[in-house]
Amino acid sequence: MKKPPLVILAGPTAAGKTNLSIRLAQKIGGSIISADSMQVYRYMDIGSAKITPTERQGIVHYMIDELLPEEEFNIVRFQTLAKQYLKEIYTQGKIPMIVGGTGFYIQSVLYNIDFSKEEGSLSIRKELEAAAQKEGNKALHNKLKEVDEVSAKAIHPNNIKRVIRALEFYRQNGYPISKHNEEERQKQSPYNFAYFVLNEERTRLYQKIEARVDDMIERGLLEEVARLKEMGCHKGMNSMQGLGYKEFLSYLDGELTFEEAVAILKRDTRHFAKRQITWFKREKDVIWLNKEQFGYDETKLLDEMISTLEKKGIVNHVQ
Repeated sequence: MKKPPLVILAGPTAAGKTNLSIRLAQKIGGSIISADSMQVYRYMDIGSAKITPTERQGIVHYMIDELLPEEEFNIVRFQTLAKQYLKEIYTQGKIPMIVGGTGFYIQSVLYNIDFSKEEGSLSIRKELEAAAQKEGNKALHNKLKEVDEVSAKAIHPNNIKRVIRALEFYRQNGYPISKHNEEERQKQSPYNFAYFVLNEERTRLYQKIEARVDDMIERGLLEEVARLKEMGCHKGMNSMQGLGYKEFLSYLDGELTFEEAVAILKRDTRHFAKRQITWFKREKDVIWLNKEQFGYDETKLLDEMISTLEKKGIVNHVQ
């Protein structure tokens, strides 16, 4: 049977995926599934750099504004919803485009990763959560480093949920979750796909990140976080671990000065972009779109993408 088509446009934060994705969707008759762990939440617009209804220009977007901030959003839920939306898009005769910077989410759909071994154990999780409370995030991350160095490099010490999940998997299965993920990655994709990664020269990207943070503050990021706090949102929530939200919650809680919160946000966003690039470099079958090679001309980037899609037989009619 002929494999169904799938287009992926990934890349680090602030690389310019949003505008390029809209232009590509217009050309190929695409509908977009967002692979972003924060844009899925309602009321979190500025800090997540969420695409506005006007910016969507009539292109249908899925996985945006679907959950309330108190709801849990994880890899399994993303994969389940994405599969459901893919069916819907194919039924409409459109081409699905997964767009975003969360590489693991993209991988879960692209290679149909099996999470059945990852059900987890409540008793182990509670034990590890208690250890994190008692010994601190760094100590737990060090334990992960001892048994699964690959995962420890990929997961930030403060991303305590993922650190616990990786340790929990090791305790349950006797081998690292990174090994399981690598085995799953070796699977052949059930899709006829093109996996584009949009990238920018590092110094320029970091400048854009700094400017974006300043713009978010100007547009009311602090006020957005204050509203969420009034709604009962707190740092224990999955949604409030997002960049911009946790830093300004710390400011509102009196733990940081405003200047410290901004400086940490800029630094951590730069680090996040660096980790995203490292992730995509490890992925197979990726087509890198380095903007400097195209003279930062979006039309040239678009032409390159369409040419690739035509060669792969993913599209044969361009509007």
